Formats: sequence, C-alpha cells, structure tokens
Amino acid sequence: MTLPALIFGVLVSTLIGSAFHLWRGGGLGRLILYICLSWLGFWTGHVIGDQIGWTFWSIGPLRLGMACLGSLVSLGFGYWLSLVKVEKT
Repeated sequence: MTLPALIFGVLVSTLIGSAFHLWRGGGLGRLILYICLSWLGFWTGHVIGDQIGWTFWSIGPLRLGMACLGSLVSLGFGYWLSLVKVEKT
C-alpha cells in the first residue's frame, strides 16, 4: 500500500461517513461515530477485496469498490445498532 493510496482511502472513507451524517443527521458524537465506522468498514472491505481478488473499481493498489461497499455496510449496521433505546423503569 502506497502513502498516496492510504491518504486517498482515508479521504474517501471520511467523505462517505460525512455524507451519511448529512443524510441521517445527529450531533458531533454521531459524526465521529459515522466517520469511525466508515473507516473501519472501508479498510475491512479493502482487505477482504484484496484477499478474494475482486478488483472492480480498483485505483492502483486500493480496492475501492469493495472498500466503499464495506463502508456502507458498516455504516448501515452501526446506524441500526444505534437506534436501540433504553427504557427507564
């Protein structure tokens, strides 16, 4: 992994997390949560795509297609988990 690919991946995953926050809303805590989830899903998707050998939307050494898919799955799952509300008795 080259340094430019790493920086580009961080920028793309941050943009995906920020766009998700813009779409779903929330405060600063939610923004941080969405960006962290996007980073986690992005790099997990990249590693999985690299191990499987799927190369759709590849830019240099970065498996952008699988990385974006991983980011979106991670954001969706994290958003779903964050909807749980605790009832006070």
